[in-house]
Amino acid sequence: MIETFIAQYYTNQTIPKLIVTQEHVNQSLMSEFFKLNYDIEVKVINKAIGDKRVWLTMAQKNAQIALKQKLMQSESQENRVEALKAIFNLSDSFSRIECFDISHTMGEGTVASCVVFDKGNLQNKEYRRFNIEDITPGDDYAAMREVLMRRYKKIATGEGVKPDLIFIDGGKGQLNIAIEVIQELGLSDIMLVGIAKGEGRKPGLEQLFLEGKTDPIIVKKDNVGFHLIQQIRDEAHRFAISGHRAKRAKKRITSSLEDIEGIGAQKRKNLLVYFGGIERIKNASIEEIIMVDGINKKLAEKIYDYFH
Repeated sequence: MIETFIAQYYTNQTIPKLIVTQEHVNQSLMSEFFKLNYDIEVKVINKAIGDKRVWLTMAQKNAQIALKQKLMQSESQENRVEALKAIFNLSDSFSRIECFDISHTMGEGTVASCVVFDKGNLQNKEYRRFNIEDITPGDDYAAMREVLMRRYKKIATGEGVKPDLIFIDGGKGQLNIAIEVIQELGLSDIMLVGIAKGEGRKPGLEQLFLEGKTDPIIVKKDNVGFHLIQQIRDEAHRFAISGHRAKRAKKRITSSLEDIEGIGAQKRKNLLVYFGGIERIKNASIEEIIMVDGINKKLAEKIYDYFH
């Protein structure tokens, strides 16, 4: 029923004062629904004339175009998935891919990412980031071991969803680490693939390494399955970098404030909550800084002098 659709649609959308539809709608029922549930007066029109008919016609055309594009995208994605399955000789039951990447700056602020591709699409609600702390700075192998162990330890005991395929952003070394971890955890029936950057780190020249094979497999650059591999790998890279940058920014804020004598975790928090960010603290006057809970005049002067 159109009434049910309208009611469900506006549970998480801005409710307008006027709804125009080409379908017959029980106007009094819908008006009563919005009044009772949202205390909003909404007028529903079944027969549009004048400008409202023009709007309705435009809305219909836009909906048809959007549906056509959605169907084309769905068909294109299905082709890419089928091509990927052909590259790795995957079974028809194949569905879930997880891809890992490591990001840091000169070994500092290491963050690992895991992105998930399932049921033909990236599942961003299932993405995860992992802060990597207890390793030698810059040791990508140790970082990869830690993230894989943390990710799959629970899955090995029956919790969570086991992937059919794991992509590792890296060459033979990172792939061998992944093989070791998966074997240690007793997981089976998971294909592991290392995605190594090609010559000059140019897109399209990536090499794919498989467990048990010395040489990379050769895939044509125009293979749509290869394009899907690149998309998933790029998403893992983006997600890792954004997490790493956020970690670095947080560290800069924390360290810059806590370098000031008399500023601990609580006063730092009070300052950030009051001003909304480090830049506003830097630009604040002594009189403004004194307004923060726990900050006296002497400490406010220290904070001001630190940034000036």
